[in-house]
Amino acid sequence: MSVTGPMSVDRVLALRSQILERNAALTRAQQAPAPTETKPASFVDTFQDAFKSVNQAQAQAGALSESYERGETIDIAKVMLARQQASVGFEATLQVRNKLLSAYKDIMSMPV
Repeated sequence: MSVTGPMSVDRVLALRSQILERNAALTRAQQAPAPTETKPASFVDTFQDAFKSVNQAQAQAGALSESYERGETIDIAKVMLARQQASVGFEATLQVRNKLLSAYKDIMSMPV
């Protein structure tokens, strides 16, 4: 006995397979981790990271200097390199701060 018309066996099987495919797609979508929205780094975050980096370099240079002064086996070239890196980082930070202050003063002195 074969059924014809809008409710044929082939039609029912096709609908069933579509439902199963959609169900599988929804299951995969629920199991997949939701994409996390990453906001771009803000101006403040960028400077905080830079300041932390300079601070770490200075702390490392200080620790190496203290180790060398105590007589621990530290290569003098390594100590001098760390101190120079900390110095360059500090100078760069200082120059950026000066440029920001100059720009702020220029903006504040503009007529409205």
